[in-house]
Amino acid sequence: MPLVLKNRNQIERLRAAGRLVAAAIEEVRPHVQPGVTTAELDAIAEGFIRGRGALPTYKGYRGSSSSYPPFPGTICASVNEEICHGIPSSRQLKEGDVIGVDIGAQLNGWQGDICYTFAVGKIDAPSQHLLEVTKSAMERGIAAAGPGKRMGDIGAAIQQYVEANGFSIVREYTGHGLGRRLHEEPTVLHYGQAGTGLVMRPGLVFTIEPMVNAGRAETKVLRDGWTVVTADRSRSAQFEHTIAITDSGVQILSAL
Repeated sequence: MPLVLKNRNQIERLRAAGRLVAAAIEEVRPHVQPGVTTAELDAIAEGFIRGRGALPTYKGYRGSSSSYPPFPGTICASVNEEICHGIPSSRQLKEGDVIGVDIGAQLNGWQGDICYTFAVGKIDAPSQHLLEVTKSAMERGIAAAGPGKRMGDIGAAIQQYVEANGFSIVREYTGHGLGRRLHEEPTVLHYGQAGTGLVMRPGLVFTIEPMVNAGRAETKVLRDGWTVVTADRSRSAQFEHTIAITDSGVQILSAL
């Protein structure tokens, strides 16, 4: 798929979709409590998105393998050792859990994409540190982006910070370009070497979404064909924003 640069009008349409998913995260936030099911969170997000004239991007989405059914949820609800693509279900959240809520929505033909990892009630200190480092890693990746910089600058900033804190970066799942499609070019690695890779140009829109494991980086896909877990069953966290490269720098599109 060729690299597609967006003009100012298209970036504003992507910003509208980004603000919608950011608002959906805030709609879900107060409901992340012990005893709530991930299916209930999914229903809240879906009602919010549809109520604003948008469509849930993930619902019915097909992955790389046609042997598995389409994704059934509006959100990806990834709890504790689940890295990403967790399927909403009757599972009840418990005090001390962490849950990554990943939301995609299509508004007027343009995509919004965001992820936030929540603490469920009071969590232990190691889990709190994991969430703080992962969020900061995303922010450092965003700070490393800009016109004339290289994609490797983003990956290097994230990897160095995460590993300095004793955690590991997931390799198999990456950030991606965003536009009318959920997944466009470029692929955005969350590890790498500064000064390498694609030169960022104004009009480039993509996600930065590091997935950070408390233990090893290795992953495993469960039998449902979607849910990705840490191979050693250590906890994982993810934060994601969609950004646009402009002449003047970086704009976060998935912010209120």
